[in-house]
Amino acid sequence: MKKGILGRKVGMTQVFTKDGKLIPVTVVEVTPNIVMQVKTVESDGYNAIQLGVVDKKEKNASKQAIGHAKKANTTPKRFLKELRNVEGSYTQGQTLSADVFEVGEIVDVTGTSKGKGFQGVIKRHNQQRGPMGHGSHYHRGPGSMGTMLPKRVLKGKKLPGHMGNETITIQNLQIIEVNAEENYILVSGNVPGPKNSLVLIKSAVKNNKKKAEFEVITYEEETVVDAVEEAETTNAVTEENIDTTSENTVAEETAEEEKTTDTESVEEEN
Repeated sequence: MKKGILGRKVGMTQVFTKDGKLIPVTVVEVTPNIVMQVKTVESDGYNAIQLGVVDKKEKNASKQAIGHAKKANTTPKRFLKELRNVEGSYTQGQTLSADVFEVGEIVDVTGTSKGKGFQGVIKRHNQQRGPMGHGSHYHRGPGSMGTMLPKRVLKGKKLPGHMGNETITIQNLQIIEVNAEENYILVSGNVPGPKNSLVLIKSAVKNNKKKAEFEVITYEEETVVDAVEEAETTNAVTEENIDTTSENTVAEETAEEEKTTDTESVEEEN
């Protein structure tokens, strides 16, 4: 089933499984996605849904955007994304949350890579520099521009230029954890883009099989209430142990008194 959702890249962390395996994960914050429009073959020629996320003030939106949002009974959105050939039934104005995906599913994550500005061929294309001494005058240049005959630079020549700020898709990542209450998804590995950048999580194109789930170790923070309840439980158990011990002592003393009385009665008879 093809599906997707928009989110923000928060950063990277790591989780541990119960069998001692470390998994680097990316935290993606998934705020509620609104289905702004539903396209069908009859009306538009293809099946698709349009998702909107992050509210925008009406004074900063156009009249067309405001009218488009009112059809879905919502406010104008800053980011809109269309997903084609989705399966399942969707209604205009429907809200999608992080529980769209399940733990273990394989997904593709699309984002805009970090912009590096204007860079040379060594950083941009991983070329090697020339010798730095012994009379060499070639250090970090792009190399030969081509042969003499065409008298021009051939297409595809690796040259300095703008690096980064491109749409990149990382394929076949696994969903490690889904938390609909706190609105986040943990995706294995890294995803493109800087922190707080918009990313699209969608069903994998090349691998739709669901992998086995990892048994991730979870940690719970102890609160004051938990500490008080634990202390009360400990005190109750201690009091029970004291009561049991006192009862056992009384029983032992009674048994010893009865044995003494029996011994004295036997000696008097003799």
